[in-house]
This record gives sequence, structure tokens and C-alpha cells, in this order.
Amino acid sequence: MARLVILVAALMAAVPQAFAQGYPHKPLRMVVAFAPGGPADLSARLVGQKLPDILGQQVIIDNRAGAGGNIGAAAVAKSAPDGYTALVTTSALAVNMTLFASPGYDAERDFVPVIQLATQPNMVFVNAGLPAKTLDELLKSAQGSKLIYASPGIGTTPHLTCEMLFRVTAKLDAAPAHFTGAGPMVAAVVGGEPPVGCGAISGPLAQIRGGKVRGLAVSSARRLASIPDVPTLGELGFQGMEDYTWIGLFLPAGTPPDVVQRLNEAANRALQAPETRERLDALAFEPVGGSPAAFAEYVKAEIAKWGKVVRETGAKSD
Repeated sequence: MARLVILVAALMAAVPQAFAQGYPHKPLRMVVAFAPGGPADLSARLVGQKLPDILGQQVIIDNRAGAGGNIGAAAVAKSAPDGYTALVTTSALAVNMTLFASPGYDAERDFVPVIQLATQPNMVFVNAGLPAKTLDELLKSAQGSKLIYASPGIGTTPHLTCEMLFRVTAKLDAAPAHFTGAGPMVAAVVGGEPPVGCGAISGPLAQIRGGKVRGLAVSSARRLASIPDVPTLGELGFQGMEDYTWIGLFLPAGTPPDVVQRLNEAANRALQAPETRERLDALAFEPVGGSPAAFAEYVKAEIAKWGKVVRETGAKSD
């Protein structure tokens, strides 16, 4: 009897490893929590193009936009923890834990962080036809009136960056117009409805280069090589506003650790590929990579950081 118990225990211990060795044996679905054209979507597609060569299986991109990333995140949280449904989302996952009373998931309990794919700062930008050529001119022109600015979604870090800048620091009567991702948000600013936007840099970068929108300030510590003429918020006198949008890959809680490690290793290899790094750099992304443990600690710190910002700005989920 004792020998039988030992045998069963040994077989059970071997299941996760055997599962991981056979993983993946079917296509991987990557649920992107925002609309096409934004940082989460672009990162998922760039990494997703390399993963089939590494994993030997097709990668399907499934955009599930809405509610500041909550719709896509909640769908993945409820999916089978078998490694075949993954979430690609942004720092909104950390923000929404405080911003929403019931986001539909718990960021720490319902997900296993796999890897931080990339990061990039946020930007204040305007329609090229707007008279304001600098951030100072924009802030002065908005005094005594209502400033409506476009955001890629409620709970995104661009939303909170501009809440802090416009309402808390500049004391303006400002309100966001939320979209389902950076693509729709940039299209709205190009159309002048509204003519002011806040987003991670990859969203408006092509339109800046095409002369349809104009960057006024970035939230990075230093100016960016891709847009060297755009000053940082720090340069303009707004200290302590170094905010970034990060993009991460997650699996549902309960996914076998060996499967998490396999996907982490594959994503790291995809990020290290010269063609991937070249394309990320062209879009002003900084590839990150690293271990699941390091990313888990980072996500935990981000939840605390953005919770404080939500409380300071008084940002609302409606």
C-alpha cells in the first residue's frame, strides 16, 4: 500500500513536467486588452510574429478592447489555466485595481505574470492645426475654459498622467474622453475631436512624423532619440512626472510553472531577436524581458504606485 502511494505521488509530480515538455501542441491565443494600433497590440504582434518559429505553433491575436482593458483581462482570468490563452495588456491592469470597485478580476490573485515585454513613456500631443505650439501655450489657452483631452482608455497611465498634469498640477477644468485604445484615440485627435491627446508614444508617432499631430511633452527622464525636439515634462518644470506605459504578458492563475517558464523563455528569445528589437526601437519601445519572478514583483509595486496616483487625482471609473 505504501509503495502504491509513493508511486501515485511520483506520477502526480511528473505531470506538470510532462505537460510542459509537450507544450505547446496547439495554437496559442493572445488576448490583447486594447484595440489595434496601440502599444499592447503592437507589442503582441511583434513578439507574436517570432513565437511560432520558437514554439512551433501558430499564435492568434485576439483584440478584446473595452473598460480600460478590463474586458480582455476578465476573459483571460476565467479561461482554462493550460497555457493556451494568454493576456497582453498594459499598466492599466495595475491601475484598475484601485480605479474600479469591481474590475472583474484580481491582478495578483487571478494571473501569473510571465514577462514584461516593453515599456515607453507617455506624451501630450495636439492636432497640428491647434494654435498652441508648446505645453505652456496649451495650458494658458485652457485657463477659464473646459479642456477635453483624448485618452486611450480609462485607467491607462496616459489617462492618469494627464489627470495629474492638467487637473492636479495646472489646476485646469479638464476632463478625459476615453477611447478603446491608442488607435481610435489618435484618430480622434487627428480629426480634431478632441484636438488634445495623451498616449504612449507609439500611438501618435506615425502621425507626428506625418505632420498631422504635434508632440508637446514626454513623461520620460530624457528626451527620446525618435522625437528629439519634444521636451520632457521635467524640462518644462513638472518634476516627478516620469510615467511609463508598460506592456506585459500574463497567464491565468493555476497554469503549471513549467509552462509559464517555457512561455517566458520563448518570449525572451523573441524580444532578443535583432529584427524584433529594431522594430520596437523604431516605435520608441524599450524591450524589457526578464524572469516571471521579477515581473511579478514589478506588477506588485505598480499596483501600489498607481493606487496612490488614483487617490491623489481623484480619478473616477465613470
